[in-house]
Amino acid sequence: MPDRIRLDGRVAVVTGAAGVIGTATMQLLAERGAHIVAVDRKQRELQTAIQDLPASARAVAIAADVTREDEVADYVRAALDSFGSIDVFYNNAGIEGDIAPITRYSLETFRRVLDVNVVGVFLGLKHVLPVMLKRGKGSIINTASIAGLIGSPDIAVYSASKHAVIGLTKSAALECTATGVRVNCVCPGMIDSRMLSAIIDGRNPGNAPVPSDKIVERIPGRRLGHASEVASIVAFLASDEASYVSGSAYTVDGGRTAG
Repeated sequence: MPDRIRLDGRVAVVTGAAGVIGTATMQLLAERGAHIVAVDRKQRELQTAIQDLPASARAVAIAADVTREDEVADYVRAALDSFGSIDVFYNNAGIEGDIAPITRYSLETFRRVLDVNVVGVFLGLKHVLPVMLKRGKGSIINTASIAGLIGSPDIAVYSASKHAVIGLTKSAALECTATGVRVNCVCPGMIDSRMLSAIIDGRNPGNAPVPSDKIVERIPGRRLGHASEVASIVAFLASDEASYVSGSAYTVDGGRTAG
């Protein structure tokens, strides 16, 4: 019997590949046999992330801005030129924006957050879906957040953008009904990462660092999550083990949103 969690020979495109969650996910997908197309604006960090993949992995790195439609079309074309297909699309690129109340939030940054977190996800869907629909199979996983499920002070714009990602996910899943293409999203909680540190620091400007026990006391799991734990859910959703899963938003948050 074949191992349904394996991804041998499948082509996985990962945006935001130089970030901690993107890198951990590439690593796991490659370990499970996938070919990797790594996409990020940060070319130097992207090359480093690619070099750390398993020696057996086939991978290409593509510098691209997910907010520019021509560059999105280019990374999709490059994936097809390199490997001939796209089987898995981890639509992951995102930014936190400023950490500030709505009354002090600049319109410029508001638009930038929506541009990356919503337009970037939309453009990825727009250009990858036709490839998968033509072949009659594929798995798309968008990165949302628990901020897309609940409100949170000082990150209202980020929260709004992630609510939009969940809406795009569910709508795309319905548009793909009975096509063989599945669309889901992951909703990470407090993951040990640069982004979490930026949010915590932004909420406490000029003050002493917040003690770790204060950060985790609201998490039933009593610890921060690891990028590898998000990667595990992405890899599951990418695999045949999740063949009956579409339109879902998987929380990876230590129980933070359970109450």
